[in-house]
Parts: sequence; C-alpha cells; structure tokens
Amino acid sequence: EFTQKFREASLEADKAFSNPGLYMEKYIVDGRHIEFQVMADAFGNAVHLGERECSAQRRHQKLIEESPSPVMDPELRRDLGERIRAVLRVIGYRNAGTIEFFRDADGHLYFMEVNARLQVEHPVTEQVTGRDLVTEQIRVAANETLSFAQDGIEMNGHSIECPFISIPSWAK
Repeated sequence: EFTQKFREASLEADKAFSNPGLYMEKYIVDGRHIEFQVMADAFGNAVHLGERECSAQRRHQKLIEESPSPVMDPELRRDLGERIRAVLRVIGYRNAGTIEFFRDADGHLYFMEVNARLQVEHPVTEQVTGRDLVTEQIRVAANETLSFAQDGIEMNGHSIECPFISIPSWAK
C-alpha cells in the first residue's frame, strides 16, 4: 500500500502547499537520542561541550537527561565534535545551541535538528564541564569572544537530570 499512500500524501501536500514534494525519514528501531551542546562567537571560535543522552522519553518529552552518554566513547565524541565545530564555523553560527542526532542500534548517527538556544537540559552539561553556559551566551550576545577554547573543556564525572513529572490527581 506504500505507492497508494505516497500518492495520497503527495496530492494533499500539493493542495495545501502547492508543492507535491515529500520527504522520507529512516525508521530507527531501538534508537537513542544524542545531543551535542555547542557555543560559537562572532570571531570564528566554536566549541562543543560534549553530549547528552535524552533517550528516555514519554509522549516526546524528555524524562531523563545524562552526560556523558553511556553509548559514546571519547574517540567518537572528539571526532563528531570536531566535525560539528567545523560546520558551525562554515555557516557563521553565533550562539549557544544543541545539535541533535538519532543513534541506531548499530551505532550510526543521523542528524535530526539544531536548536539555536540553550535547552532546559543545559545544567547537565554545566555539571560535567564546569562551564556556565548562560554567562557564556550573554558574552556572545554582547559580541565578546568565548572565554574558553576547545582544549580548555574537560568532561569530569557524570550528571543526570530528571525533570519534575506531575502526577495526575486521580493517581495520587
């Protein structure tokens, strides 16, 4: 039934947007949600502050965030982080941000999205790097240079955040 459903979706897109084009996404079984914290200034300086694992979710809301991810090794973190930094410099990115990926069961990473802001999970990264990301974001917004370089970022320890989950009154 794929061919028929594709045609139907294409017609719907054409009617709604005057464009019948569709995107297909790879379905990832047992995937993991990995996000890299980044920061870049207007002077070509870009850093990554490691990754967070945000796979435990309910209704597309993150339940647990941890850093570092238990499935990322130091070599992969360094290599992917360097590629991310290179892209940030090429596009002239300037802000705090989060680059998000899905990781499949075989360890392949697939780009998902960029959030051009600090996310609520940023304290997890602050805990393991010892860097104040809010202050750094204010510095970047004030057109100042980053106060640290990539070689000054070390990940120490492990941090886990569990946001408050409200319990419905009927469940109490």
